[in-house]
Amino acid sequence: MHQKIVILDFGSQVTQLIARRVREAKVFCEIHPFHAGLKVCEGATGIILSGGPASVYVPGAPQVDAAIYKLGVPVLGICYGMQVTAHVNGGKVIKADEREFGRTDLEVLGDDPLFAGLPKSQMVWMSHGDRIEVIPGATVIAKSANCPLAAVHAPALNFRGVQFHPEVAHTQFGAQIIGNFLTKVCGCRGDWTMGSFIEEEIARTRTQVGSEQVILGLSGGVDSSVAAVLLHKAIGTQLTCIFVNNGLLRAGEADGVQKLFADHIGLKLVYADASERFLTALAGVSDPEQKRKIIGKLFVDVFKDEALKIKQSGGGHVKFLAQGTLYPDVIESISVHGGPASVIKSHHNVGGLPADLGLGLVEPFRFLFKDEVRAIGSELGLPDEVVWRQPFPGPGLAVRILGDITAEKVNVLQKADLIVREELKKAGLERVIWQSFAVLLPVKSVGVMGDERTYENACAIRAVTSTDGMTADFAHIPHDVLGKMAGRIINEVRGINRVVYDITSKPPGTIEWE
Repeated sequence: MHQKIVILDFGSQVTQLIARRVREAKVFCEIHPFHAGLKVCEGATGIILSGGPASVYVPGAPQVDAAIYKLGVPVLGICYGMQVTAHVNGGKVIKADEREFGRTDLEVLGDDPLFAGLPKSQMVWMSHGDRIEVIPGATVIAKSANCPLAAVHAPALNFRGVQFHPEVAHTQFGAQIIGNFLTKVCGCRGDWTMGSFIEEEIARTRTQVGSEQVILGLSGGVDSSVAAVLLHKAIGTQLTCIFVNNGLLRAGEADGVQKLFADHIGLKLVYADASERFLTALAGVSDPEQKRKIIGKLFVDVFKDEALKIKQSGGGHVKFLAQGTLYPDVIESISVHGGPASVIKSHHNVGGLPADLGLGLVEPFRFLFKDEVRAIGSELGLPDEVVWRQPFPGPGLAVRILGDITAEKVNVLQKADLIVREELKKAGLERVIWQSFAVLLPVKSVGVMGDERTYENACAIRAVTSTDGMTADFAHIPHDVLGKMAGRIINEVRGINRVVYDITSKPPGTIEWE
């Protein structure tokens, strides 16, 4: 059994970053909503209370069960997690006269293990409008100009709190602070590695599946690809992969998936070319949410059809469906406040398949983040083009064609998108950039080509840098590289005569245009 850190989420936008920092220190962790109850903390080696947007003294603000501080394990409170600790233990939290947002100089006091090996003066990231005046029995271990209790240690509560955010990259030694809490305060061994995970998951899958057959929807993306190879290693020919071509894939993708997984790796692969079926269903549809719903439902229908064929052809003992579900999918499906979460875009990676097919679920990556899945892919020997493949939306190019979808528009965008990828690879930027692609706009403009007037579509290039996709900055691609992309697209792709570059970050924009 691996040691476990439990993270209780109070609604912070960056709670997943806490988990990532813990995993980077080779310690397993789980995220639960703050109201999950003490049971989720059973067996924990330590507990982390996240930040959050509320003020503790506002009616209905998230609270913590004071019994947590009597469980006999160290607790770390971050921002709101520190404030709520003061609030439920007889301390005092007030609205600050001067708020602290952004980079702040921190002065470390004393020799607490939380700051072991770190400079006495360091830069941290603050984001709070309230201030703690008193935590009973607490010793101040760090302060800032506007925050006299920037970090504290309360031995009677087995608690340490920081008013800043060590999980964000802007905090100079944030990863080391979290690492110190894990190793020097909680005594974690740091034995969570992807090499050990592979062997453990193979054994777990064999126990779960037994001699039954498993089907998996293979998209060619990182998650489903690595899951397919891991399960193939675990159960061999008991696994059948179904690859649905919805006609909205990138250029050459359908052939590439078949060659790699069927020909080279030797997986049992069913290829379903449903291109015409999807394009027909999408004809005349411009609303992006409607596109996603049509594609999601149709994918389920096609997948069910192929699964039924497998059963009818002698695979009637198919009992399990495998999915490349990741931990962020699980976390985001649970509302911290117990109500419906805000939906920016609908997703269909787990779109109703288990209930409709009556199959048990095999989800080897249910508690993993994307970078951990990539590490597993490398361990399993998958080529870099698969392991480091950029995220690609489930609806494919349908959400990169603004307006209605036609086969002609898909063909135009495939060519433009291929040029973007080729030029970034030539420039050595494909690993630097989180996601890059072309977007076909429903906008026509006048151009001049060969002394003749043109009136064709505009194309946008979108490229962002990110660590997790939750936030993103537009990529600062050299102008000469952008120039090569634009020149090639205009010259090689009929139907486009103008190229623009999207310099919107996330937020306020999303990475995809639809």
